[in-house]
Amino acid sequence: MTRKIDIFDTTLRDGEQSPGASMNTEEKLVIAQELIRMGVDVIEAGFPISSPGDFRSVQEIGRLAGDSCVVCGLTRAVDKDIDRAVEALKTAKRPRIHTGLGVSPSHLREKLRITEDECVERAAHCVRYAKKYVNDVEFYAEDAGRSDQSFLIRVIQAAVDAGATVVNIPDTTGYSLPEDFGVRIRSLQENVRGIENVTIAVHTHNDLGMATALALEGVKNGATQIECTINGLGERAGNTALEEVVMALKMHGDELDGHTDIVTGELTRASHLVSRITGMNVQANKAIVGSNAFAHSSGIHQDGVLKARDTYEIIDPADVGAGSSQIILSARSGHAALRHRLGELGYAFADKEFDDIYERFLEVADQKKEVYDEDLESIVQERQRDIKAIYTLNALQVTCGDPLIPTATATVTDERGRASVSCATGTGPVDAAYKAVDKVVEKHGDLTEFSVKAVTRGIDAIGEVTVRISGQDGHIYTGRGADNDIVVSSAKAYVNAINRMISTARSRMEA
Repeated sequence: MTRKIDIFDTTLRDGEQSPGASMNTEEKLVIAQELIRMGVDVIEAGFPISSPGDFRSVQEIGRLAGDSCVVCGLTRAVDKDIDRAVEALKTAKRPRIHTGLGVSPSHLREKLRITEDECVERAAHCVRYAKKYVNDVEFYAEDAGRSDQSFLIRVIQAAVDAGATVVNIPDTTGYSLPEDFGVRIRSLQENVRGIENVTIAVHTHNDLGMATALALEGVKNGATQIECTINGLGERAGNTALEEVVMALKMHGDELDGHTDIVTGELTRASHLVSRITGMNVQANKAIVGSNAFAHSSGIHQDGVLKARDTYEIIDPADVGAGSSQIILSARSGHAALRHRLGELGYAFADKEFDDIYERFLEVADQKKEVYDEDLESIVQERQRDIKAIYTLNALQVTCGDPLIPTATATVTDERGRASVSCATGTGPVDAAYKAVDKVVEKHGDLTEFSVKAVTRGIDAIGEVTVRISGQDGHIYTGRGADNDIVVSSAKAYVNAINRMISTARSRMEA
């Protein structure tokens, strides 16, 4: 059995420090409920002394959590900070105080302005002071990633001797290389007396894009708690992303000798929730929870995934609550992807018919970034209208504007395959197009109704036009047409209505 790796979520504390991501208490409670549902081991609920809002958040989350997880409040290595955290944590059944100070040369010299000996003394004092009030005390050695290793050992030894139950080794600035960070963790295990009875935590940042790698290297070298946030929220470039380390441990648990108890099916829901509440959008190509994480656009990839999902996916999307793989239809998609999607929509075509549809699909795909189901429905319906056509609109060119005279040139093919080109002017581009068509067809109708709607999404949506024309027999005939160009849609709809009118007239004569 692999080691249990605790997941310490700091979305509500460190994550909230991401510029623009502040949350009120009610919003934090909603996220805390999701974290509990997900099964995190520790929720860092806030920094009680920083504001009345944070104090209340820690109180309310402590009350909400009950026995389900540890609720943690952050403090500096200052007695009044710890006193305030103790007060806020009175509602928690499993309280933890997270206290500490900087240990790197720059923190000691520039920020704290204390000596190494003073730092060691303050580390021991803050742990002992917090320990008077709660049994569970976590000590953080801020900026440990840039500290002198021999001094870091001294500080951590003092914290352990003072009674810390968890020692947190942060790479606060995301500076370390993973291998070097792993060596730091291993060195603490080998040189700090009594550390085998203490949880080693890692808290890494993403300034060089290596937060997840740093955290996993820490686990590989003895850490059994990872501090992380949903979507990797956090100051500057953010923290370790919870969803990434959880799934990495799930995929490589044996190699890392670790597992978590996180309900991974909640990861996507949690990601969307945090994004919606904070207003911080998740980039499309974000690992695990990005909108493109399980989307395939390349024809080669689509063909492989359709044959066997794991050819291009190492994670089943359902395992993270993401539903199923997405086949994104675009100009790069191949025959297999289009045939699969059409099949899902209930259409099956012989090879020759399918090839014609695929050609039309490519025409639409060249005009759009993505082809949606509604586009496919429109393409199929257009083809079905064309198959029965007496006249077919092959090309249309329109010029219009102010002060230009709207002019249309239409190329129309009849049922015998003869193409005719005609040109006309009108009061507008649609009127000009209709008059150009009238010069070719054997009959024309009077337009009685015209409507247009977007049948797909986006600014490049396909527009469908519906027209009704009145024939000389007094009957009304309906026509529809669809295209990215609304004037072309209008002309197709008119030709479709003309075809219906002529077909009806012929049927009556044959009867």
